[in-house]
Formats: sequence, C-alpha cells, structure tokens
Amino acid sequence: MTGLHRSGRAPGPQPRGSRGALTQLDREILRLAVPAFGALLAEPVFLLADSAIVGHLGTLPLAALGVAGTALTALVAVFIFLAYGTTAAVARRLGAGDQAGALRAGIDGMWLAGCLGVPVALLGALAAAPVVAAMGAPAAVVPYAATYLRISVLAAPAMLIVLAATGVLRGLQDTRTPLAVAVAGSLVNIGLNVALVYGAGLGIAGSALGTAATQTGMAAVYVALVVRAAGRFGVRLAPDARGVRESARSGAPLVVRTLSLRAAIVATTYVAARLGAVPLAAHQVAFAIWGLLAFAVDAIAIAGQALVGHHLGAGSQPRARATTLRMLQWGLAAGLVLGGLTAAGRWLYVPLFTPDTPVQSAAAAALLVVAGMQPLAAVVFVLDGVLIGAGEGGYLAWAGLVTLLGYLPLLVLVRMAGGGLVALWWAFTGFMALRALTLAWRVRGDRWLRVGALR
Repeated sequence: MTGLHRSGRAPGPQPRGSRGALTQLDREILRLAVPAFGALLAEPVFLLADSAIVGHLGTLPLAALGVAGTALTALVAVFIFLAYGTTAAVARRLGAGDQAGALRAGIDGMWLAGCLGVPVALLGALAAAPVVAAMGAPAAVVPYAATYLRISVLAAPAMLIVLAATGVLRGLQDTRTPLAVAVAGSLVNIGLNVALVYGAGLGIAGSALGTAATQTGMAAVYVALVVRAAGRFGVRLAPDARGVRESARSGAPLVVRTLSLRAAIVATTYVAARLGAVPLAAHQVAFAIWGLLAFAVDAIAIAGQALVGHHLGAGSQPRARATTLRMLQWGLAAGLVLGGLTAAGRWLYVPLFTPDTPVQSAAAAALLVVAGMQPLAAVVFVLDGVLIGAGEGGYLAWAGLVTLLGYLPLLVLVRMAGGGLVALWWAFTGFMALRALTLAWRVRGDRWLRVGALR
C-alpha cells in the first residue's frame, strides 16, 4: 500500500500555468491510470475468458452465459459504490492530511461490503432460475443460465469485499497493488476454468466454480493487505457502527446511479434475448468487448476519482479543474484509438468466442457500432469518475434516472419496429449520448467543486 505517506498527503500535480506543470499533471494521471487499467481488466477478462471457454461448449451455453453473466454483473455492480464511494472518501481524507481517518473510512467500507454480501449470495442463489427466466432467456437456455448464476453468486461476499478494498487502495493513491492482484486472479481464473470445464467435465458449472473460487482468493489477499496497513498505522480493525452507517448513507445515491445504469444494460439484454438465441449469443460477444473497452477508458476515470478527491480534500479547486480537463483529453484520444482497433480487428478476435458462423457475422456487425461510440463513451466515463471523486453522488443519482427514462423509449422503438442487433446497439449509443449531456452540464459549473473532507 504505497499511497499512504507519513505526511498524510500524496504527491499531486502543480497548478496549471507552465509547460512543465502540464507534464507533471500528465505523469500524475498516468501514474494512477496505467496500473488501474490493468486492474480494471480483471472483470472483463474474467468475462472474456468465460465466454471463450464456454463458447466452445455450444451456442446454448454461450447464450446462457450472456444472460447469467449480465444478471451477476448487475447484482454485484449495484454495490459498486463500495469501490467508488470508498475511493472518494479515502482520497479526500488523505488530501486533508488525516491518514488514520483515511484508512478508517476504508475499513468501514469493507465491513459494509461483508454485511451486504451474505444476503446477496443467499437471495441470488435461491432466485437464480426466476431471474434468468424474467430476463427473457429462451426455454432451452434457462437451465444453463440458472446453473451458472446459482453457483457463481455464492462468491458475492468476496466480490463486494474486493470492490471495497480496491477503493481503499485507490483512495490511498495506490493502483499498482490492485494491478498485481488482478493479474494473478485473471491467470488463476483461466486455469481453473479450463480445468473444471474440460478437465473435470463440469461444463458451464465448472466455469462458475472457477470464477467464484478466484474471487474468494482475491478477497483474502486484499483483507490481508488492509490488516497489515491497519497495524502499521494503529487503526482498529473492529467495525465502527457510526462509520459503517456513514458509508452506507454516502453510498446510497451511488446505488441509485448504478441501478439506473444496470437497468439500462439489463433492459438491453432483455431485448436482445427476444431476438433469438443467435442474436443473444452475438450480443454477449459484443457486450464483452464493450465491457473491455469501457474498463480501458475507465482507468482514466479511476485516476479522476483519486486525484480530484485528493485535490478537493486539500482545498485546491484549480488543480481539480486542470486535472479534469487533461483527463478528458486523454479519454478522447483513448476512445479514438480503441474504436479504430475494435473496428479493424473484429474479424480476427470474434472467432475466438464462437465457431458458429451466424453468431460471428451478427457480432461483427454490432461491433462496428461499438467501435463508433468509443469517443462518446470516453467522455461519459471520465466525467462520471470526476463527479464521483468530487462527492456528487446526489447529482449522479438524478442524472441516472433521467437518462434511463430517456433510453427506455428507444428500446421500445427498436422492439416495435422489428429492429435487429445493430439497431439495438444504436439505441444504446443514444443512451450514452444522454449520459454525456447530463454529466457535462454539471461539470460546466462550479457547484461540484466543494473542498475539504466530506466525511
């Protein structure tokens, strides 16, 4: 945990005003964003590995993974505030010079994660079959999807602890440790999935078991790291009831924000499921690639959460603004590059997911739309991260509801007009445009630039 210094402050960029200052700003962004990119790859790499391994079992298991994977991701992602809210709270306290308080806020977040994870696992396992059926999965797909969800959701406590602990480290300006844990976890996940799916002959159940075991191991590593840091700085490990409640209260608006986003993604998958098994399988491939690209750009947003939170905690509004502008420039550049690579190479990587020619063709067509939306998506992810770091959970909750209400009519239009998978992805591009408008509206003003530790 390299981000916590004896002074309680992490090094930050100097105010904008010279060529050298801009270079220092770039270094600070890249210092956090590059390792964060590798760490963020863990989730889409898990999904990509599962998709590639399960895809060779047949179209029905791959389609089932599309439904169950979306349900599991939506279930766990509801609690993404455990990472995002913890990052902002820890970064602000660190910026204000309260190093013990920063670590204490992180530990409270981890306790909250553990408390939430147990009921999530139990309810998810019991409701696996109704959930995948409600998402519109074809009857032949439901048994596979229910099996995957029922097993994998048992690791929900570990997944939530990983979220919270990652937020602790990011807030302490340390993104290298999560990178190391994520790389190790990805390698273990691939090995376990291959061994259990094919070696043990467990099929899609083996994929779920491998991913659940990997998440549990990652959680154990993170807990050990935080326990060691707490001992070094004399911070109690026992839960503080007031601190846990405060973590829940400050995270509530981010839950609304996340629910609106996940509702949009689940609704998109629901429409894809109504198109049939082949479009649904192709949608799973396109969505897996979209997720990978989203996490790539989200690395800059993670840097935004940590740096903007730190600068505002230290009382420096000019640094927060300069960092935001520069991250937008980095994000747009990344979006253009990633979009071009996605479009140019789609016929090379799509066959890795499925040998089914119709699925390959449908996925390749949808991926052209995915590629085209990347610059727009980059703006969305960067601004979202900046506002999270600034503690703007309330505004993000409102903006999320507005964009969801604007998106649902687009989905209805696609369904009623008999549009295919490409039309569905164009509608999703419209959803991203609505998000960009609401986020940019907030950042153009000054109300989000509140200084000091918010908790």
